[in-house]
Amino acid sequence: MNTVTLLLWLDLAGVAVFAISGALSAGHKSLDLLGVLVIATVTAIGGGTLRDLLLDRTVFWIAQPDFLITIFIAALVTVVYTRYRRPPDKALLVADALGLALFGISGTRIAELSGYGGLIAVIMGTITGAFGGVLRDVLCAEIPMILRRGNIYATAVIAGASAYVLLQHLGLPRPLPTLIGMAIIALLRLAAIVWNLSLPVFTLPNPK
Repeated sequence: MNTVTLLLWLDLAGVAVFAISGALSAGHKSLDLLGVLVIATVTAIGGGTLRDLLLDRTVFWIAQPDFLITIFIAALVTVVYTRYRRPPDKALLVADALGLALFGISGTRIAELSGYGGLIAVIMGTITGAFGGVLRDVLCAEIPMILRRGNIYATAVIAGASAYVLLQHLGLPRPLPTLIGMAIIALLRLAAIVWNLSLPVFTLPNPK
């Protein structure tokens, strides 16, 4: 599998998983079908759109409308599925974690292949992975996960993207840094969900 094909499949999987998380979030707010599609779409394309604008690239879903079709199908399948079976309590968080891993590394790779250095690649990976979820949470009147107290969210993307850049620099065969980076992001985020792991918080003392 060449690099372009791998990036395409990472992005398709990422938009599908994020569309599922957006549809579930819309369901928790009892939105109608149009609302479900809007939230699913914004969640799935938000991070990649901002990344492409910042990197002065053609926005990925405009260049390839198949991404929008994938989003609509994933959202509608989620709606149909949840009509007959109740999704697990943490299905939204798990879907979001998987989307974070797929899009985080995809965004990092795209920045790297565009000729940018490791720091910019990590930042673009973090934006790609996290920004769609921020838009979803804001539109659904929730505190964005990235801002919740001590939440391991963007931190997981930074860790996985940094590992990817480092392993690439060390010359590992290309599939390995991608898989290891995605695994680090997914495992960190899922561990935070399962065991309620959190980061230390900075608090100023109350004035006397």
